[in-house]
Amino acid sequence: PGHSHWSYEDLQHWGVGHPDCKRTMQSPINIDTSKTIFSPQLRPIQLSGYSLPANEKLKLRNNGHTVVLELPKSLAITGGYAQQYQAVQLHLHWGSPRGPGSEHTVNGHRFAAEIHVVHYNTKYESFQQAMVNPDGLAVLGAFLEVGPRENLYYQEILEHLQDIQREGEEVLVSGFNIAGLLPENLKLYFHYNGSLTTPPCYESVKWTVFNQTMLLSHNQMSMLEMSLRNDDNKALQNNYRPVQNLNGRQVLASFQTTLLLTKQLPAGNDNSAEEGHSSSSFHAGDVLAVLFGVLFAVTALAFLLYIYKHRSQNARLDSPTKLKVIYTAATTENTV
Repeated sequence: PGHSHWSYEDLQHWGVGHPDCKRTMQSPINIDTSKTIFSPQLRPIQLSGYSLPANEKLKLRNNGHTVVLELPKSLAITGGYAQQYQAVQLHLHWGSPRGPGSEHTVNGHRFAAEIHVVHYNTKYESFQQAMVNPDGLAVLGAFLEVGPRENLYYQEILEHLQDIQREGEEVLVSGFNIAGLLPENLKLYFHYNGSLTTPPCYESVKWTVFNQTMLLSHNQMSMLEMSLRNDDNKALQNNYRPVQNLNGRQVLASFQTTLLLTKQLPAGNDNSAEEGHSSSSFHAGDVLAVLFGVLFAVTALAFLLYIYKHRSQNARLDSPTKLKVIYTAATTENTV
């Protein structure tokens, strides 16, 4: 009790030495898209300084819990947040050949792995000072899944894992475009207030979880799952924390995750006074209009399906960072 050592095999005791791990705004969470709230105030995330020259060397380290890439101060979030946040490091969470290992889940689905890029609020003098304040940290998260080809950006990290197999080992890697590790579309994301997902679990993180996944080849995912060893010299796998209760927190979305339908009741119905809904009656003209509308919609849909099928046959995967949308439309509410 009270020692700084912790492990993913001892999750239930994190709160003994780190009381914040037992608080009510913990991360990660399950993102239920049917309960997210669309917020038009959420602007696209803008990054600055993320493309690094090859002659700039970065420290890659196995800390016994994950692989950490230290980032220079030139990297920053300059848009999408009310204040500017400066990068500190990025790290990964993954599972094993037996199962996936992302920390956040979407509609109960766990992805193969997850990347976190950690930043701190520049109004504070240091990361250590920022991490204990409610607005201190901003973490950008993205999900990783297996795709058909090698991801050249992630290869910049994965090819060095063999050099840092044991805890405490580190290696210098050449600079590259760090933005390539994140989705190309930074407009679509979920946002909520939470915590660090490892001890000390400070509740100081403004989370951005992107709505698109990054794809790695099967061999690359195997490298991530099999290369490193933890501080007990066992295979470093399943380094993710289970999802935590929301406890009343709101999860915002920068985009509409749902189809909002307005219910219309026939005139004279006893329930027509339902608040927020208008009543109407159908006549023969309305029926014809609906029929013509349905016919038009079916025709348009058939045409779109033809176009889609034609393009799919000729399409080819031309980018190692091909993205995949992860949400499905469901019913939710707008912010007022």
